Amino acid sequence: MATQTPPAPTPPRTLRAGELGTPHYRRLFGAGREVTIHWLTFLVTAALVLAPVLPILYQSVRNQPLYAAGGAFTLSNYVHLFTEAEFGTIILNTLLFAVLTTVFALAIAIPMAILLERTKFPAARLIGQVLRWPIYISPLVLAFGWIVVYGPAGFLTTALRQGMGWVPWNLYSLPGMAFVEAVAQVPVAYLFCANALAASDTSLENAARTVGAGPMRILRSIVVPMLRPPVLYAGLLIFGTAVETLSIPLILGQPSEITLFSSFLYEQGIDAVSPDYGLLGAASTFMLVTTVGLVVVQARLLKHAQRFVSVRGKATRSNLLDIGGWKWAGFAFVGVYIVFGALLPMIALIMRAFTSLLTPLVNPLNLLTLDNFRLIFSYAPYTESITNSITVAFIGAVAVTVFGTIVVLVSRRSDFRLARLLETTAQSPHAVPGLIIGIGFFWAFAWMPGGDAIRGTLLALVIAFGVRALPSAYGAISPATMQLGSELDNAARVAGADWWRTVSRILLRLLVPAMLASFLLIWTQMIREYAPAMFLAGAESQVIGTTAIDLWTQGETGSVAALATLQIAVTAVVAGLAGLLLKGKKEKSNA
Repeated sequence: MATQTPPAPTPPRTLRAGELGTPHYRRLFGAGREVTIHWLTFLVTAALVLAPVLPILYQSVRNQPLYAAGGAFTLSNYVHLFTEAEFGTIILNTLLFAVLTTVFALAIAIPMAILLERTKFPAARLIGQVLRWPIYISPLVLAFGWIVVYGPAGFLTTALRQGMGWVPWNLYSLPGMAFVEAVAQVPVAYLFCANALAASDTSLENAARTVGAGPMRILRSIVVPMLRPPVLYAGLLIFGTAVETLSIPLILGQPSEITLFSSFLYEQGIDAVSPDYGLLGAASTFMLVTTVGLVVVQARLLKHAQRFVSVRGKATRSNLLDIGGWKWAGFAFVGVYIVFGALLPMIALIMRAFTSLLTPLVNPLNLLTLDNFRLIFSYAPYTESITNSITVAFIGAVAVTVFGTIVVLVSRRSDFRLARLLETTAQSPHAVPGLIIGIGFFWAFAWMPGGDAIRGTLLALVIAFGVRALPSAYGAISPATMQLGSELDNAARVAGADWWRTVSRILLRLLVPAMLASFLLIWTQMIREYAPAMFLAGAESQVIGTTAIDLWTQGETGSVAALATLQIAVTAVVAGLAGLLLKGKKEKSNA
């Protein structure tokens, strides 16, 4: 009987690229590509954040400019700063200005947030949206508007002086400067308080009602105490912003010889014929340490904020408080801020742009002209500043949004060993003032090989503005990333995808709405930015802010108003288009 030998088993065929199976990815130096991306993201972030800081610290202890040969280490710069430069008076002025700004801003914002979010208030939703508008306007532009209305030759100042013979305000004083800055910061404090009230549970208020507490008692004993964390956070943020701001000290402080931190740095760096770089480095270091210290204090004070948590797993329906006739007093309070604090200065600024002179003594309709705009568009550097601002804002917003998204995904959705440090590094630039970033990058480009080719270009502004905006991008994208379930990552990994394939094919597409929101936020921030450009901009890379200050020093009030009007118009158009696009994306995702 013949036996039949069974055929030999066919060896399994190796799958080629493109066929079903586990994908194979190239490995660099024996490591997966996600490891390369993680480390590259961390190193680039660290380099961008440290680039403006390290040169300042180094220059503060050198007796020669960084780019000069020779030099030695010394502490004489700090001795000179605190003994010969009248820095003690500058510290007191800055401290008083920051305290007054914080007090004024919170005194206006807290009552408005309570009225609009916790009481039966007329047109609360519409007014709440209007209160957000000044966020899109540069404090520099708002300061120009206030001068047009309330300055020594302002519209209302002139009218009141003609009618009463005296004026109860003086913008060119520390209280006047602080109030103008406070008006610009009110929307920030309002948003912190309003968002906290909108998200909080009202069960404590309902419990107070059951024992007979009236609306005013509930507001005083429950609502206001629960606002301590957002008030503390907003207060420290406004205080830090007041310490670093340049527009108000430059526009209102210099004419009255009131010097603050920021204007001192400007005078020592830009205005000085022969800048003392050692003194400038020491003053910059002092300002940097001050702002970083404020951030540390903020973190410590908010450490026990959980004591004020009122949002639990079981929420209750929000019952608005009826404060009776007091609501009309509150309506008048909110209306005064909107009309006289934000709306009237903007209207006056726009009117000044279209008139040869704005005064109550002459009908503005008889003074209509387009000469202010003709000056802007007839002189190439002024026109280029508008184009430069739009270009830097657009390129910077795209770059920062994309890079910020990658930073968030590495720090939040990866197993990178330094993820926590990466997150801290990405958020740290919010403690560095814009003027310090400009000074630091100025020295960094002068120090690094080939840096002179970057300094004075739009690329330098994109880098400096981008570093300043990176924490905002992180804050806009991180919450959306945390809302994406981890099962998406796990399912992709089971199918054989590595980290980058999971991110690029799944997570990035789901984050498009958050990235659009980040783009709008960053674009608005960059179109308003100008402080770093004071040190970095060249003759052909001026932006709207630096050009406006240049025109103001020349006495061209009408041209400044025209330039500010163009900035407001461009910002409004882009914000409107981005809002419509974002709304369409949300509706599409919900459908």
